[in-house]
Amino acid sequence: MLRLFKKTLAVCLIGLGLGILLVLLLPVAGWLFVIGITVVCVGLMWLAC
Repeated sequence: MLRLFKKTLAVCLIGLGLGILLVLLLPVAGWLFVIGITVVCVGLMWLAC
């Protein structure tokens, strides 16, 4: 149960990060772009463990 929850949370994080990246592909705010990449990386690491 806990493993399924972790995977679901990781997929949500990846989706959120990709959404941030897609919305902010216009180079308006570089730090928001970095936050999006960070959220995606955290989600991928969560899936890996």
